[in-house]
Amino acid sequence: MTPFIHLAAEAAEQKSAEVTDWAARVGWVVGLLLFITLVYWLMRQGWKWRGTLQSDLPELPTAPESPGAAKLSMSGRYHGSTTAGHWLDRIVAHGLGTRSKVELTLTDEGLDVVRPGASDFFVPAAALREARLDKGIAGKVLAEGGLLVVTWQHGDRQIDSGFRSDRAAEHAAWVEAVNTMSETNSITTEGTAR
Repeated sequence: MTPFIHLAAEAAEQKSAEVTDWAARVGWVVGLLLFITLVYWLMRQGWKWRGTLQSDLPELPTAPESPGAAKLSMSGRYHGSTTAGHWLDRIVAHGLGTRSKVELTLTDEGLDVVRPGASDFFVPAAALREARLDKGIAGKVLAEGGLLVVTWQHGDRQIDSGFRSDRAAEHAAWVEAVNTMSETNSITTEGTAR
């Protein structure tokens, strides 16, 4: 047998490559898309259910007409609110669970939280409890001390709200100012109660 005939015989014996089974591939893609849609829908339902469970939370206060001169102001990110002391117990009622950009202003009247694209709210000075530097709040973990957490009273619930300034060096001044304001308010409240 000549080499050319031998090669021709081998080529004839080789099978062509398998054709892709498009029906199976499309079926897998459709199944995966349905699964992703189901997971997203379940997450959305869980978010709505959490909001329903927190419906006893009163409406958020709005800023007064004349809040006074700004002691401090900061721009940055609002990362959410949780039940005080429980950094994973996210509060979603009244839009408190929505992350957004934020403009914070501290005045003698309280803390004005302006959030473009989300609900603004105001924390009266009498409701401020403390501020601290922390590393995380539900859904956001940063380096130690990278998050400004302000604790405040709303109705019968204490809330921790997490903020991150565009300039993290500002956080220490905010902690000092909010803590000084809350101490002054507690002394004033105790004095009037007597």
